[in-house]
Amino acid sequence: MKNYKFKINGSTYSVDINNVEGQVIELELNGTPYKVEVDREVKQTPKARPVINSAKPVANVPKVTVNSAAKSGAVAVKSPLPGTILDVFVNVGDTVKEGQKLLLLEAMKMENEIKADNGGIVKEVKVRKGDVIMEGDVLVTIGG
Repeated sequence: MKNYKFKINGSTYSVDINNVEGQVIELELNGTPYKVEVDREVKQTPKARPVINSAKPVANVPKVTVNSAAKSGAVAVKSPLPGTILDVFVNVGDTVKEGQKLLLLEAMKMENEIKADNGGIVKEVKVRKGDVIMEGDVLVTIGG
């Protein structure tokens, strides 16, 4: 079960996700059970194991997975873990340097800084503060 806190128009809501099957989510909103149907299937991923970057020994910080998009010369920064975006530090058009903080991700009750593995210009920011993301989701695209 996952628990989220939402603040909407000044009111705080507690949401417990109890079960997800296809497009149906069983949840409790402030203790009241609901079945919610979403517009697309929610993919479940197995529990993620944090991968420690052995080149830079930093305890409990997962390594960001980066895949190259050969045609555009851009790289996709993907989420190493499922979680919630707490903050976004870059915008489309920003120039970033290798190691620069891009996002803050809460995963498994820990805050994880997602940093750029390479420098370049931010081509896309695919998430916003408060978004719930899954492991492997593309968060930011950086071009050369």
